[in-house]
Amino acid sequence: MKIYTRSGDNGTTSLVGGKRVSKSNLRIEAYGTVDELICHIGLLRDQVLPENYRQWLIRIQDRLMVCAAILASDCEDCRVKIPEINSSDIQGLEDAIDTMEKELPALTSFVLPGGHTVSSFAHIARTVCRRAERRIVDLSAKHFVPDNVLQYINRLSDFLFVFSRKLLIDNQGIELKWNNGA
Repeated sequence: MKIYTRSGDNGTTSLVGGKRVSKSNLRIEAYGTVDELICHIGLLRDQVLPENYRQWLIRIQDRLMVCAAILASDCEDCRVKIPEINSSDIQGLEDAIDTMEKELPALTSFVLPGGHTVSSFAHIARTVCRRAERRIVDLSAKHFVPDNVLQYINRLSDFLFVFSRKLLIDNQGIELKWNNGA
């Protein structure tokens, strides 16, 4: 299979189902931002991490690919079976958050991202995740998006915030609290 088709040279691309849309379409923006997030999670996964963290991130990348496939689908009766995000996927993120939070100091203020490279990578992924969420909200105002997709992305940003704090602690970084200029 060739990687180039030349069919997008005019600024359009195909959705699952065959419909052609502008590459600036809301649906493309949404799944494109999820694709960007998948790459940031990959960068995070490439850092020196315990194996259980790597497994979390591989699972997250897999679930994000599912989200992207759902967002790229614009058909009621697609010939291709579109995978789903299930409540167990969301629960898995919540369980991981709960596990990490048991080992973290209580959060008493906003924190400034930074303190260790791996923690900063997690914060960058979190902000891309929030942007993906905004794009999905925009898309869902005009087109059907399954609730579980938005819930998963929302919970993932929470996971990435807690994960950034856990990575900072694991790597003996110092968490800087934002003190509003004081």
